Amino acid sequence: MDRSFARRRLLTTAAVLGGAAVLGGTAGGTAQAAGEPGPAQFPLPHGFQPEGIAIGTTPFAYFGSLANGDIYRASLATGRGRVISKGLGAGHPTVGLKTDPRGRLFLAGGVSGELRTVDVRSGETEKVYAVGGRFVNDVIVTPRSAWFTDSYQAQLYRLALGEHGEPGAVTPLPLTGDWEQGPDFTANGIELTPDASALLVVNTVAGGGGLMRVDPRTGVARAVDLGSSRLPYGDGLLLLGRTLYAVQQQLNQIDVFRLNASGTKGTAIARITDPRFRIPTTVAAWGDRLYLPNARFDVEPTPDTEYDVVAVDQV
Repeated sequence: MDRSFARRRLLTTAAVLGGAAVLGGTAGGTAQAAGEPGPAQFPLPHGFQPEGIAIGTTPFAYFGSLANGDIYRASLATGRGRVISKGLGAGHPTVGLKTDPRGRLFLAGGVSGELRTVDVRSGETEKVYAVGGRFVNDVIVTPRSAWFTDSYQAQLYRLALGEHGEPGAVTPLPLTGDWEQGPDFTANGIELTPDASALLVVNTVAGGGGLMRVDPRTGVARAVDLGSSRLPYGDGLLLLGRTLYAVQQQLNQIDVFRLNASGTKGTAIARITDPRFRIPTTVAAWGDRLYLPNARFDVEPTPDTEYDVVAVDQV
């Protein structure tokens, strides 16, 4: 697979109270599961080519297909699932995705340069925004905004949300300050700081790979102090309290950091590895577990390629 595509790959959600306001709240993905946990590994359809994962307030996980943009929903209790939304076809992948409490999915469209929303109940695509992005990569949904990264351009996209979560207009937010845009995939996963005052964005180039703290009002980015830790293959991010999980896809590991409240500094506290990892890309939480789709970027995808999801314990 093309190296730039393999590098690309950056969960649960929280809240930005408007593009020029403070961030706060949470929008699912960290709810506690009731009863016994389900399977710790389960299959996805052959040839699906998963990348993103989203878990909302019920024990179901949603996965997007790089092949054609389909959305697959799986029960975390049984591991069984089905395609609930047909994508727009080849050239319109679903990369990162998130769900809100109102039953809407927000999809990053990768090379299509699109942002899309899907009604979970009907499976219908509600809106398609052609923002001209070169690779719309990942997304985080908050009460008043959905924020998307672009891996090839130094900017974020803010999709405004109305009082009842209805999508509105899209505006770009240029990234300045310490942001360093490389010739390859640069921006990847996106999250919030623990105090919800800013955005955290993976930058796989600056300083050998790390995190940037981005002011949502101005776009000014400042490097997060991670000590000697680096994220050259940083992908999906997940913040639970002050614990940040950062998936390093091609390294088959999750690096775990304890952040300060403002998100300006992180201390490495653990590293999760598992022999079942086959280039996991993104991560979401349910109960005491983390769930990750194996993207298998080390093999050429075919209609018969096997894909699966693995669960590991949280730190």
